[in-house]
Amino acid sequence: MPKLNIGGVIEEVVTSEEFTLEKAREVLKDEIVAVIGYGVQGRGQALNMKDHGIRCIVGEGDFNWQKAIDEGFVPGETLFTPTEAAKRGTIIQYLMSDAAQKTMWPDIKPHLTKGKALYFSHGFSVVYKDQTGVIPPADIDVILVAPKGSGRTVRDNFLAGSGINSSYAVFQNATGRAMERTLAVGIAIGSGYLFPTTFEQEVYSDLTGERGVLMGCLAGVLEAQYNVLRKHGHSPSEAFNETVEELTQSLMPLVAQNGMDWMYANCSTTAQRGALDWKDRFRDAVAPVFDKLYESVASGKETAIVLDVNSAPDYREKLQKELDVIKNSEMWQAGALVRSLRPERRNK
Repeated sequence: MPKLNIGGVIEEVVTSEEFTLEKAREVLKDEIVAVIGYGVQGRGQALNMKDHGIRCIVGEGDFNWQKAIDEGFVPGETLFTPTEAAKRGTIIQYLMSDAAQKTMWPDIKPHLTKGKALYFSHGFSVVYKDQTGVIPPADIDVILVAPKGSGRTVRDNFLAGSGINSSYAVFQNATGRAMERTLAVGIAIGSGYLFPTTFEQEVYSDLTGERGVLMGCLAGVLEAQYNVLRKHGHSPSEAFNETVEELTQSLMPLVAQNGMDWMYANCSTTAQRGALDWKDRFRDAVAPVFDKLYESVASGKETAIVLDVNSAPDYREKLQKELDVIKNSEMWQAGALVRSLRPERRNK
């Protein structure tokens, strides 16, 4: 396996060159992978495995039942209720929302019989077992492959031929085959490469990242800059383009290609100087917020909030109201208009 040496930290990563798709198919030839939940992650992973020729069935309730049918899963053959899929599967991919995993656990657990594998893409339910009640039987494998992106990206990157990087971990190795099962499924779902973690490290980093740079911090910082520009008389178009459009359409693709230093090197000298002068100020300003965020994650406060709010019967309605506030704000109304004027959209 390739070894990465970054700052003296040695990591062994797995790519499809060492653990080939053919090897994954061989490992999984006698398995039935049951994907419980055809939602954000379940859909992308199920379709990728299906396209790779892995025996894959889906367990879904009413919410995405028709969607699964529309995308090729057949009721009674490859599409079942969650409990029936869990009964039939040998590797159970538990990919419902974290709140739903807690609710469904008493129905799923009886079907986790000796020798099966329980698979997660998030360490939430197992690490915070005191809150979720998810305690797997001792005679099954408990494994994790966590794509570093949304389920939509898992599917889109697969179709584009690139894949998405994933972390992997083994929590419980009852059969002696837990690691090969983990890596086989990781390759089967289309991972670009796989890097090791633990259930605890995965959930701590994931919850911090989502609330931080990836989503919460990003959205908050964008709003702050947009509001400052508008306060000083800049038009909505100018404020949005300088805050969001240039970031997403120009600069982040450069970072993705070759890193932050390369992006700096390919900008104007004025931009370089300003970015280098202000970078550390922003880092130092937000560092205390990140310390508080990580503490809240590690203590279980964040998961308690998730389980309480997301399990409410009217959660989806309340969520939509919160999302509508963002959608209808001036900043993102400007964004909708700016996106509509992109050449690829005007020419359709």
